[in-house]
Amino acid sequence: MRKTAVVTGASSGIGAATARRLAAEGFHVVLAARRRDRLDTLAKEIAEGVPGAGRVVPVTLDVTSQESVDALAAGLSGCHVLVNNAGGALGLEAVAEADPDDWRAMYDTNVLGLLRVTQALLPMMVESGAGHVVNITSLAGHVAYEGGGGYNAAKHAAVAVNEVLRLELVDRPVRVTEVAPGLVHTEEFSLVRFRGDAERAAKPYEGVPEPLVADDVADCVAWAVTRPAHVNIDRIDVQPQAQAAPHKVHRRV
Repeated sequence: MRKTAVVTGASSGIGAATARRLAAEGFHVVLAARRRDRLDTLAKEIAEGVPGAGRVVPVTLDVTSQESVDALAAGLSGCHVLVNNAGGALGLEAVAEADPDDWRAMYDTNVLGLLRVTQALLPMMVESGAGHVVNITSLAGHVAYEGGGGYNAAKHAAVAVNEVLRLELVDRPVRVTEVAPGLVHTEEFSLVRFRGDAERAAKPYEGVPEPLVADDVADCVAWAVTRPAHVNIDRIDVQPQAQAAPHKVHRRV
C-alpha cells in the first residue's frame, strides 16, 4: 500500500524538490501551496517524468488561514507523512530598525502555519499507525546572526515546537524529525527576503564554491521518512562544506 505525503510550500524550492523525491520513493504526494498554477505544472511534471510515481494531487493552501488548512484536511482520506516546509524570511534589518509587520508575517508562516497544519493532519497520522512529521527549520533556529532577528526568532520557535512534539508523541505511532538547512541556493528564498531585489538576493551566495541546492535537502527528508518505523531521526543539520555556521562561510574571492 502506498503511503500519502503532504508537502506544504510545494510550489518551488525545497518543497517542490521534496515532492519530486517522495514521488520517486513511491509515495502518493499532495502538493500544497498558494500558487495553484505552479502546483498544476509540478503535478504534471511528476506524473509524466517520475517513473513509478503514485497519485500527485495539487491543493491550494495558505498556511496562515485556518479555513484553508481545514479545507486541506477535509479533502484527504489519509496522511502518513507531513512535511512542514512553508515559511521564509523577510528583511535583514537590525532589531532596532526592524518592521514588526515583517516579524509578524514570519511568525505566522514559520510557526503558526506549522501549528495549524500539524493540528489538522495529526489525527490521520496517528490513525495510519506509521505517521511522520518532518519540520523544515533552519540553522537560523539554532544559531543567531546579525540582521536575522525576526527569522532567528521564528525559526527558534519552530525548533521548540518540533522538540515539544517529539516529547508529546513518544507514546503514539508518529515520528518527528527536524531538518535544519544552512545556505541553500534556491530561486526564491533570498529574492523574497530582499523584496525582489535580485542584486541583494545574489549576495549571500557570491564566492561560495557549492552552496546546497533544494535537492540536497529533499534527499535528507527522503532518507528520514524511509527508515524503518522504529527508527526516529530526531534532527538533521545540513550545510555546504564551505559553511561552518550561519556567519562562517568560506568564499572564493
